[in-house]
Amino acid sequence: MEVIEYEEKHRERWEEFVERSNNGTIFHRMKFLDYHPKGRFQNRHFLIEERDRIVSVFPGAEEAAPEGRMLVSHPGASYGGFVVSEDLGVRGSIAVVKRLFNSLRERGFKKVVLTQPPVIYQKILTNYIDFAVWICGGTYLRRELSAVIEVSEDPLLTFRTAARTAVRKSIKSGVKVRESQDYERFYEILRKNLRMRHNVTPTHSLDELLRLTELFPERIRLFCAYLGEEPIGGIVSFICNQRVVLAFYISHIEEYQSYRPVNLLIYELLKWLRQSGHRYLDLGTFTLKMEPDFGLARFKENFKARGLFRDTLVIEL
Repeated sequence: MEVIEYEEKHRERWEEFVERSNNGTIFHRMKFLDYHPKGRFQNRHFLIEERDRIVSVFPGAEEAAPEGRMLVSHPGASYGGFVVSEDLGVRGSIAVVKRLFNSLRERGFKKVVLTQPPVIYQKILTNYIDFAVWICGGTYLRRELSAVIEVSEDPLLTFRTAARTAVRKSIKSGVKVRESQDYERFYEILRKNLRMRHNVTPTHSLDELLRLTELFPERIRLFCAYLGEEPIGGIVSFICNQRVVLAFYISHIEEYQSYRPVNLLIYELLKWLRQSGHRYLDLGTFTLKMEPDFGLARFKENFKARGLFRDTLVIEL
């Protein structure tokens, strides 16, 4: 196996591989990684080839650490880690991980941190990469829980009573959900909500979010809940791959909480997923540094979401 550092000439092959891979997502696409302003990250991406065929890619950025140079996969994306071909077995997975880590050691890196997508992002479910990192000396830095809903024929029937009642109340109150391009108004709802609840700002600026929608018009979708013509809530969804849609931003106007716009948004989004052929809706984590937010967990569990690990692993080289 050969480890090759990414150059612009590899772009087309990288993008094609991620799209047909076992576990690639929008966050592994070079088009996504490149949207960040130049200079924000010191990108160091790698391809692993065997007989001139890509078997894995690894997006990353170099950072300084007390131990020395560190490769993080990837600080500008929800997920990073190894993207692998569908036919990569346990022997091949171990070989890929060992070969990359040996190459990084030779290049002077002292540490690697990687966050793999939850297992349901894979076409063929395996824990081969986790296993390979583990036997190479890796350990879990964090094991967060992400709330995942499996799409069903009639989502409402799977909801707990509280969520089902809230959806019906929202419909009776005249709330309507439709896809929208009104990112500016939604962003203002999001910004105010995050500031009020957590005193934080959104991960993306409005300009960055609009830039991403230009880059991925079919992969980033906004669904808004309207009362009359006024948006009172919304969900920005990232279509990560053929299997999973990630609800990246979920927000509403606090004064309209009694109309239960978020409940209706999740219900309508699940219906849309069923029609579009996706299998899972990822509502995001309900833990922070492995501390659960029980209220948030209960809310998401009302829609039959269940927690799956989103693991961050670390290895000292």
